[in-house]
Amino acid sequence: MPDPSATADTSAPDDAALWIATLLRQFPELATELAPGRTAPAHRPAGPGPAPGHHAAPLRLHISDTIRDITDGVVELEEAVRERLGLGRPRRATVPERLRRIAALFDSIAADPVLAAHVRNETRRMARRCARALGDTETVVRVSGRCPWCDSVSLRAFPDRAAVLCVNPACRCSAADCACHDDPAYRHTWNEGEWSRR
Repeated sequence: MPDPSATADTSAPDDAALWIATLLRQFPELATELAPGRTAPAHRPAGPGPAPGHHAAPLRLHISDTIRDITDGVVELEEAVRERLGLGRPRRATVPERLRRIAALFDSIAADPVLAAHVRNETRRMARRCARALGDTETVVRVSGRCPWCDSVSLRAFPDRAAVLCVNPACRCSAADCACHDDPAYRHTWNEGEWSRR
């Protein structure tokens, strides 16, 4: 059982790092899902195209909307981060490259609690939107024991994120500046390595 007097939840930048890793893994899958079945295998040439006006695999508009939303969101997030840190406008780049550039600024982001919370909230929103569009359901495993903050049997492991979360929506910790006090979507999070050492 972790010691509740210790800093149990990760900082906002650590949480954002989990969401950025999820986006880096899932965002490229959206392009594949945009028009499934359209590409021919590399070892054989594509057959004749469909008759005009008749497409076998129409574009999936909800995927297209998700790609646009996440692309715009990542561009706006990087611009906001760099403006707040006084770094000037970023050069053009792909979504994955922009995400890696944001991650590279985590030390500076962590020094600004307001900015860190914004980065966490935006990356979480975009990662969840991406997962919904792909139809992914995240594996959840119940963890024995009680949450060190709320004493509830509400601990769950999320192997895809390598994290343990308290899923009790009423959970509040003793740190006055923790997001659990003002963000209903926030959940106390421990990375698996940190949890295993407790």
